[in-house]
Amino acid sequence: MAFDSSLLHTFIAVHQAGGFTRAAEQLHLTQSAVSHQIRRLEEIVGRPLLHRTTRRLSLTADGEDFLRLAQRILKAQDALTQHFRSSPIEGTVRFGLPEGFLSDSLPRLLRQFSRTCPNVRLEVSVGLTQDLPAMLRERELDLAVLVSPAGTVQGQLLRRVPMVWAAADDFVWSGTLPLAYSPPPCVSRHIAIDSLNTAGIAWHGAFSSPSLQDMRSVVLSGLAVTAFTRDNLRAGMTALGVKDGLPVLPELDFTLVLSDTEQEEPSPAVSELGRLVSAFARTP
Repeated sequence: MAFDSSLLHTFIAVHQAGGFTRAAEQLHLTQSAVSHQIRRLEEIVGRPLLHRTTRRLSLTADGEDFLRLAQRILKAQDALTQHFRSSPIEGTVRFGLPEGFLSDSLPRLLRQFSRTCPNVRLEVSVGLTQDLPAMLRERELDLAVLVSPAGTVQGQLLRRVPMVWAAADDFVWSGTLPLAYSPPPCVSRHIAIDSLNTAGIAWHGAFSSPSLQDMRSVVLSGLAVTAFTRDNLRAGMTALGVKDGLPVLPELDFTLVLSDTEQEEPSPAVSELGRLVSAFARTP
């Protein structure tokens, strides 16, 4: 049993208008055309859907059930149309973000953007050591998520996360502190080294890699400690602090920043990607 959506629209219009005449006016049809469509619908269903009298029109019990299901069907059809409607947005968007920022959510974000804006070419740069501020200044990126000490970068604040000294649960510190870090211009590297030097704590570079996963692995091995945000701690790690002889670390901001060319009036593609980044950043 298949139902033409035009018949469903007519049935709903008749119910909402309270009669055939007003429904015909709303649908820009003749009254006889509306009556014919309702009769056709009842023939398909095989049951009366409306009580008709000279003074009023009401739904039968089957009509009430049919109304509820018809509204659900049309709503689902509208959702399908919106989901697969071709987007008029075109162009190229260049997006940069630090490794690990959206973690497992990044593929879903990129998939959602590609579905929403199928005619836009998206170019993504991810990494701990990417100089994203410089890439924005040089207009190599249209928008980026920048990492900085709290309150130092203007833009749309997405997250503010505390930094910690991460070490293996069984880490033993004797002599100079073995430190793992990423190559410049990694923000966490600069903060860690500056904090240790300011506190007068002797340290030595024990491990260097541009990969966040490598940082986690070396910490879990017990070879070195590193400084990163608390959300990067994993099972087998612990956060060291003042009680362990290490200085307090600042909070880090993750801020969405547009390039100079996009700040005053972002392109539709950049605006849509920015909206999605903001939405996904708020999702746990």
